[in-house]
Order: sequence, then C-alpha cells, then structure tokens
Amino acid sequence: MRKFIVEFGMGTDFHGQDVTKAAKKAAKDAISRSCLCGLDEVLELTDFKTQVFIRATVAVTRPEEVDCAAVAEVFPVGTVEVVPVQGGLRCDGLCIPAFGDCDKSIEAAVAAVEVYISD
Repeated sequence: MRKFIVEFGMGTDFHGQDVTKAAKKAAKDAISRSCLCGLDEVLELTDFKTQVFIRATVAVTRPEEVDCAAVAEVFPVGTVEVVPVQGGLRCDGLCIPAFGDCDKSIEAAVAAVEVYISD
C-alpha cells in the first residue's frame, strides 16, 4: 500500500464532555481538506472499499472512551481503522446543564488521517 494523503484536524465538544464527539469532529475536519473522490479519477480505482485504507489516529484525554466505530462512520469510503491515543486537551468552559453539560470543561481532540491505496 502507498500513502497518498496525510491530513490533520481538530474537533471539540463544548457541552457534553464527550471524547467520541470531539474525535468525530476532528476526523471530519481533517478529511474535509482532502478529496477522496479525486483519487478514483487519478488512480482509476475499481473498488474503494478494498483498495482504500484509512487510518485515523485520534488524540483525546480519555482514549479508552472513544467509540471507534462511530468515528469510522465519518469517512465516506474505504476500510477504516481508528486508533485512539492519549492526548487532546481538556479546558475550562461554562457549565450550562440545559445544553447537556456534565461539568464546565471542554474536550478537544486532534486527528491525524492517513489514506493508503493498494498497489
């Protein structure tokens, strides 16, 4: 497999302190800067599901709580592997119970998305 794309993104959850939501937003942010459909035109791919492999490494404060399947769903094509790692950021925000806040913190995640194409 050859690596064709590496992109980074950031995502936050302001009101739920949910690391999966922050990770999904970070992954979406990263992949939105890339045109996966363009790979089909350039490389003449016949089957995105088997020829495209995506690894999304997401750094969050509580990696054990990331729902990897939910993060993988943000990618429109390919076989996806989500790797949660220790990182991210948790900082003070506002506590607004009506918005679903568990406490007054904000969760931020960083994602590195790598797209590989089989030879």
